[in-house]
Amino acid sequence: MELSNKKRNIVLSILFFLPVAFILVMLLSKDNYNPLDIVKETVLELPQNEDNIQLKGHITILSFLGKKPMENSTAAFNLKELVYDRSKGFKTFQVVMLLPHSAKAEAEELLKEIKSYEDLRFWHLVYVQDSEIKNMFNSLKSEEDLDENLSTSMVFIVDRDLNQRGRLDDRTEKEIEDNKPLYSLYSYDCVEVAELKNKMAAEDMRVLFKEYRDKRKGDFDDSSQRRSKDLKQTNE
Repeated sequence: MELSNKKRNIVLSILFFLPVAFILVMLLSKDNYNPLDIVKETVLELPQNEDNIQLKGHITILSFLGKKPMENSTAAFNLKELVYDRSKGFKTFQVVMLLPHSAKAEAEELLKEIKSYEDLRFWHLVYVQDSEIKNMFNSLKSEEDLDENLSTSMVFIVDRDLNQRGRLDDRTEKEIEDNKPLYSLYSYDCVEVAELKNKMAAEDMRVLFKEYRDKRKGDFDDSSQRRSKDLKQTNE
């Protein structure tokens, strides 16, 4: 009987302390929460287009497919499978692919192949002039350039207020411990599956969605942006 009572007391103790431990973990997580860094302010709004697609008011993944979009089909499929499918539930999320008018036929063919898997309601092909594509790209912070076909495998995150998001400090914990030089992540390579899956989808997009959910609930503390400003000053 005494052994049975001890077991009961142990079970009751566990049941009591588990919720308390969970709350403590949640509180600590909130204290350590940092929004996704603003790496560039004032990204250009999209030029006038047939479907009136805009960046303002949306969380956008911005892509440049160029004049020969089928050559970038791997990047497009990776983006769809690894990021779009995990993010489409957020109501203001969208993927915008900028292309020259001359690429319309080939781009529509690529879209058909992607659509064979699923309806892409939040996946937009936007056709603009070559010069407008260059202007849009130049308004972003990037370590890569557009190629001769106005394309790149890199994609960019633009928030609802036309700020480019990324990582001002992309070092691993080990690199920080070893005091390695600071380096940033301004865009995400759609050819690199690990980068899309582990950094963009699993971490950065999730953090950005959380930021906007917290803002809607009134739980977001803008003072957490101090980290972004401090890192930006260090990186300049």
